[in-house]
Amino acid sequence: MAENVSGLAGGGAGGHNGSLPDPNTPTPASCNNDESYKYVFLPVCYTYTCILSLALNSVIICGSLKRRKQWNCSLIYMFNLALTDFMYGLSLPFLIASYVMRDVWVFGDFTCRLVRFLFYFNLYGSIFFLTCISFHRYLGICHPMRTITMETKKTVRGLCVLVWLLVLALTCPIFHFAKTGDFDNRTNCWDDALDTEYPHYVPYGILLHLVGFFLPFSIIAWCYSRVIRTIFKTISGRREFESAVPGLEKRRKSIKTIVTITLLFALCFFPFHVTKTIFLIHKAIPDVACATKRVVTICYKVTRPLASFNAWLNALLYFLTRDKWPQNCLKPKTNTEDSKSSWNIFKPFTHLTSPA
Repeated sequence: MAENVSGLAGGGAGGHNGSLPDPNTPTPASCNNDESYKYVFLPVCYTYTCILSLALNSVIICGSLKRRKQWNCSLIYMFNLALTDFMYGLSLPFLIASYVMRDVWVFGDFTCRLVRFLFYFNLYGSIFFLTCISFHRYLGICHPMRTITMETKKTVRGLCVLVWLLVLALTCPIFHFAKTGDFDNRTNCWDDALDTEYPHYVPYGILLHLVGFFLPFSIIAWCYSRVIRTIFKTISGRREFESAVPGLEKRRKSIKTIVTITLLFALCFFPFHVTKTIFLIHKAIPDVACATKRVVTICYKVTRPLASFNAWLNALLYFLTRDKWPQNCLKPKTNTEDSKSSWNIFKPFTHLTSPA
């Protein structure tokens, strides 16, 4: 978890680049940065994330388990998403304590590897489950009949198991690369890899970003663009026959909601993956200018807490945009259920599949 003397910080959940400096290679003093602020900034950010993540996700998990027989497809996805976020929240006290002790790691090598692994496991688990939820919304709005035949609860459970296995396969190399090491007569928890392992870590890290983020993000952007297009087509089509479109204002709010979720998703994940990719490229290129290293360091340190915010932001968005349609994967809502959930800002989506 200590910074290397060149100042290029790395690490996902709050770790560092994990590069032990070569004592035989002199480092220009001009590349050194005063990073004492991280011992206040990062603990505050991760304490905030830890409290909100454990509190909000525990409510979702406990509430879901109490009414397990009433689960629908959306709630199955949300339960799995909350579970990954809750697991990450449990790992944060170790990081917070380490920063308070100024980068000293006293919890052992296995705990170090586990904490680093849980960050990436949560990160890409969240991304993949959000992708599944987005595709589920796309099918329900743009292809409602196909949803009935394709998205049964059994199918969704199978997809969730597949996501867990896929994310595990993508992130299990973290257990190899992350490790403890001695630096300045103290034990640190290195996040990425030692310098000797970077030739192997760089291609793995870039592949992880491409498969774990940029591909799912493209799918989410495509799904929501089609959803917005369908909503606009429905609104414009009904205007030809009706002077007042039922639910028009609610549909407009639905579009705003989709845009908001997409922007928040991009805010948490996009900056981190861009800066981390630049960091990996810089590690593979010798003689990077010190000024460039400083810029990458500052950007990377800011985006690390942003990436961890998804652990509670997912749950917060669930409470703000809780989706109750359909109450059963294969059963439409009744009028009574419609009136009970009229507050839901996703409620206007149901009008798209109802008779005109």
